[in-house]
Amino acid sequence: MPNGRVILVGAGPGDPGLLTVRAADALRTCDVLLYDALASDPIVALAPPSCERIYVGKRGGNHAMPQAEIEALMVRKARDGNTVVRLKGGDPYVFGRGGEEAQTLHAAGIPFEMVPGISSSIAAPAYAGIPVTHREFNPAFTVATGHEDPTKPESTIDWAKLADPHRTLVLLMAMGNLAGISAKLVEHGLEASTPVAVIQDGTRPTQRTVTGTLESIAEIVAREGLKAPAIVVVGGVVSLRDELRWFDRTPLFGKRVLITRPAHQAEAFAHALYARGVEPILASTIAIVPPDDSHAAHAAIDDLASYGWVVFTSQNGVDAFFERLRSLDADARYIGKTRIAAIGSKTAERLRAHGVRADLVPSAFISEEVARALIEATHDGERILVYRAQEARDVLPQMLEDAGRRVHVTAAYKTVFDVDPEFARKVERADVLTFTSASTVHGFVELLGGTQAAHDASRGKLVACIGPITAEAAESSGLHVDVVADVFTTDGLLDALEAHLSLFA
Repeated sequence: MPNGRVILVGAGPGDPGLLTVRAADALRTCDVLLYDALASDPIVALAPPSCERIYVGKRGGNHAMPQAEIEALMVRKARDGNTVVRLKGGDPYVFGRGGEEAQTLHAAGIPFEMVPGISSSIAAPAYAGIPVTHREFNPAFTVATGHEDPTKPESTIDWAKLADPHRTLVLLMAMGNLAGISAKLVEHGLEASTPVAVIQDGTRPTQRTVTGTLESIAEIVAREGLKAPAIVVVGGVVSLRDELRWFDRTPLFGKRVLITRPAHQAEAFAHALYARGVEPILASTIAIVPPDDSHAAHAAIDDLASYGWVVFTSQNGVDAFFERLRSLDADARYIGKTRIAAIGSKTAERLRAHGVRADLVPSAFISEEVARALIEATHDGERILVYRAQEARDVLPQMLEDAGRRVHVTAAYKTVFDVDPEFARKVERADVLTFTSASTVHGFVELLGGTQAAHDASRGKLVACIGPITAEAAESSGLHVDVVADVFTTDGLLDALEAHLSLFA
């Protein structure tokens, strides 16, 4: 069997939005994934379901697998013909032992590729509001390790050169000897009053930053309880933090937000949360499956030309519609002269992704507004196909029929309650519960075992709903709703949450 290959991939500092496009492509196509402790869950989740995932992380001296075994495993998996991704936090060649692993692959005759990652040495300070260079302070910076190879007979760190007041000093893996490092820098010429910042979990929603001086920083870190992984920044640029901090100033920063929407729709929402400094907790309460009568849904599409309009009330309906077209070996041209209505902007975006522009999108993204807009745009007796969820409300077709339109309702899909044995634990961890449909509320209640249990589990947490219909379902289920979005999209929901939390900042 011919050898496979190994791709050494830098995962970046933690925020999945900082992963490079090349790294994401490698993850999506790998057969085997060997990943470290600092690779965040959303990044690991990019690997395909068929991929063999092997955790080989090292944190604080606790090694899941010795380095020699990791390298042997890479070689063995590649010799089995696999494409292996070796996923490392930050950049593989910046104190990541990537050079050693590449040497092993070269010696073994295994083809390899290196995908750089954004190093935490520059990303963590940036997210803390600290530029590593600034013309009014330090025009250069140095990156060094605070933890040398313990097998070396003596230190090779030149403390006299590192103690340069004209350079920013960034130290990685320095938490174990912070007091000693601070003393060395003072001993070799830096003022004891030199500003220092320590940034734990840089670029993540759990990021914490403390500042002090070389004289005080070790005591401050111990008092505040900061732990590895952390970056130490030494130099005058640290004084810019109060002016330039941005990531940890957002109202949502550090919150843990439960996402209850279906798993296949959660990724974009989770990334939007990460961008606002939020830790998303994926806890789907419902799943999307075919309707009880798929034949009826297919027959309605087959007869599409007989309808003046087709109405999509969700992105899931759009996906089901085009899945049927694919089975017919057809594309958007099949729609012909039939006009298209979408309940909201996200549904319209999904249509555009399939090459279709919606002819009608109401100003408010609810069934009542779709019905009113359609009544104005159609004539008495016109045939309208409503392509929707099996369990959807009947207000839309009823309003259309009352106005004299000929309505055919077809179930494009149905929602079922998801199964997650960890659901209650996830709810307990969350600070904020988000609901994007009445179905997600009903699933929340079902998974927790009833209305009383749902009410008890939500006590002390912020409950946010995407719109009034969802909020009504939540209130009816015994939940106290704190936030209702004005714009009925996930972006609108996040904006409403930020606005609400800003009142108490």
